[in-house]
Amino acid sequence: MSETDENKTEEDLAEGTLLSHLIELRGRLLKITASVVVLFICLLPWSGDIFTLVSEPLREVLPGGQMIATEVASPLITPFKLTFFVALFIAMPVVLYQIWAFVAPGLYKKEKHFAMPFLATSIVLFYVGVAFAYYLVFPLIFKFFTSVAPQGVEVQTDISKFLDFITTIIFAFGLAFEVPIATVLVVWTGLTSPRKLSKARPYVFLGAFIVGMFLTPPDIISQTLLAVPVYLLFELGILMSRIFVIRKEEPEEEEAEASE
Repeated sequence: MSETDENKTEEDLAEGTLLSHLIELRGRLLKITASVVVLFICLLPWSGDIFTLVSEPLREVLPGGQMIATEVASPLITPFKLTFFVALFIAMPVVLYQIWAFVAPGLYKKEKHFAMPFLATSIVLFYVGVAFAYYLVFPLIFKFFTSVAPQGVEVQTDISKFLDFITTIIFAFGLAFEVPIATVLVVWTGLTSPRKLSKARPYVFLGAFIVGMFLTPPDIISQTLLAVPVYLLFELGILMSRIFVIRKEEPEEEEAEASE
């Protein structure tokens, strides 16, 4: 076989592999979409009840326990949008599993052995972050916002603005609680080591507050409630990486540690 034919064969194989990956990716995305849509349809009859439940932490501190709708279609559209986000949150195990199933063929057998515990842990941490936001963060920041209103100002929250606010907070805390998994994966890939991460603690602590400043409303309470858990979860990630990731340290690193 000539060199030209060999090159053509390699190109055909690469093109076929890329096409097969794209087809598989499309299939995974379709399964994710189908799971969210099915859950959304099943939850639609209770969209009003879902909105009542989710808005309870705010309505408890509002005057008269009432919210307002400033747009004509808000009373219909807002509960539907909230129901869709709830369906997405419930379908998160399916979403994460489909992502794992897509990348799993490229992992070694030993890596697959650790991947499933990490997948289960990431799902649990996501829901813990959502619960933390709903049961702890929401009551505190809603009470704070309503208490600082100037005298003579009655707080009346629009339901569509409320939805935008809570979805941002919930996604922020759900993703923030994935910090231990992200830390372990970074060490696992060999990009860094637990020792190097330990030395970066001051920068991570500062970075946690900077991230909290961008992901939460402009008040110190919500920023602190996000930054402190992020830093503690970073410490948990370092501990987990030392337990689960066995990697030979670089000789230079060991010599530097011994000389200190």
